[in-house]
Formats: sequence, structure tokens, C-alpha cells
Amino acid sequence: MATKATGIALVISDVDGTLVTDDKQLAASTVAAVKRLRAAGIGFSIASARPPLGLRGLVDALGLDLPMGAFNGASVVRPDLSTIEERLIPEAAARAALERLQAEDLDVWVFAAGAWCLRDPEGPYADLERRTIDAEPRVVADLGSLMGAASKIVGVSRDHAHLADCEARIGTALAGRATVHRSQAYYLDVTPPGLDKGQFVAWMSAHLRIPPERIATFGDAGNDRPMFARSGFSVAMGNAEPGVKAAASAVTDGNGADGFAHGVARFILP
Repeated sequence: MATKATGIALVISDVDGTLVTDDKQLAASTVAAVKRLRAAGIGFSIASARPPLGLRGLVDALGLDLPMGAFNGASVVRPDLSTIEERLIPEAAARAALERLQAEDLDVWVFAAGAWCLRDPEGPYADLERRTIDAEPRVVADLGSLMGAASKIVGVSRDHAHLADCEARIGTALAGRATVHRSQAYYLDVTPPGLDKGQFVAWMSAHLRIPPERIATFGDAGNDRPMFARSGFSVAMGNAEPGVKAAASAVTDGNGADGFAHGVARFILP
């Protein structure tokens, strides 16, 4: 693994499991690290599985001023959360995803038309999501009615091993029709096809006219690996799965041990 990046002009970071602690808080060291990047003339943005509304609390806290990637890069939004680009899951693929997620006995959430929709507001991890995105869900009787407007569909389970198996099976079944990745051990995200965090890195590279080799990325989950592949330097968190670490240029400490700040200091800042 590499020991130091050179000539970095932009850092793009995942949020959950990377930029925030497990209780969804920004450590003071993280805020300070972003300030140090800016002082060094290095831009900073985020790419997250979260919906746009789940990013708003980070904008002021980190002074974000560049476009951000939501829904694993399928939507690109400004710091005021207005939309630059948005893609939806094709309706046929969305219906197939919903059917397969339900067949696996997973709780299912649908993010559509700016709302977080579900059937059981007391289901697994619903309270965590409330805290994460600072929003209440919309309870709907029929998720199928949302399939023509879905930005992201999530299968949720406390059985992490089962969800990992579902990722492989559903990913194969929907190959070419949707993108399927776990964003956390307990969330399996279905998003539009051909769009992922790697595509967001490429979009930012073109938008800001920064060569990919001058972009560094931070992440912890499988949905961050496409971002690693499209950037010149990548840093996996200490809490990342082995496969994610193996895909990165370097590994820092965990998200509960100031890992982002340590990674910036060790690998990015000149």
C-alpha cells in the first residue's frame, strides 16, 4: 500500500462509517481536518448512500461549498440541496427489486419524491435512520405505488450475514438493470443502473477540471470501492471490511478513533 498521496486537489469522502462516528456524530477532529484541507487549497465534498435531505446537517458543520453525491452518486445536489442531476431506478427494475427484497423477508424502504417511505415505522433500524437523516418516514400501505419514482430502494435486516448473501443474489438478478451494494452491514441499497460513487468521482473530475489522479477518496463499505477505482488515491477506514481495505491505496484508523482526521494528516496533506 502507498504511504503518501501527492498533488491532491480534491478529497471526496463517504459519510456513514467514514466521516461520522457510529452514533452519527461529526468528531471535532473531522471538522478540523476539513478546515485544514481547505486551508491547503484542497477541495472537499461527500458521496453518500443517504438521500439529499440526509446531507443537510453536514453542509453547515463542514462548510461544504461543492456539489455532493447522494443515493450513491445517482443524484448530484448543490449545498442548498437543489438538484443538479437526478436519475431514478427504471420502473420495471424497481418492481423486480421490491419483489426480491420482500421475498428475502427484508424490511423495505423506498426513497421517492424527496420522502423516505416504509410500511413499518417501528421496523429494524428505523430509529437509526431517523437520527441519521433527521427526518420522519412516510408510512404507506403499498410500496409498489412508488416504483415509478424511486431513487433508492433499501432492504434492511438485523441478520447481516443473510443480507450479504442477498447482495450477491439480488445483484446478479438485477445486473445491468440496477446497481446493488450494501452501504452498511444492515442496509442493501438498490439504485439506478450504471451510476455509483465512482461515476460521481468522474463527474466531479469533469465538473471541476481536476484529473482523477489528483482526487483522493475515503470510504469503508462495498459501495465505496467504485469510488476508489476512479480516484488517484484511496483511503479505507480501519472499520472497513477486508475486501474494501484491499482495494484501497492506504488504510487509516476506524471511524470511532479519529480515522478520517488521521488519514488526512498521514496521507493527504503535503
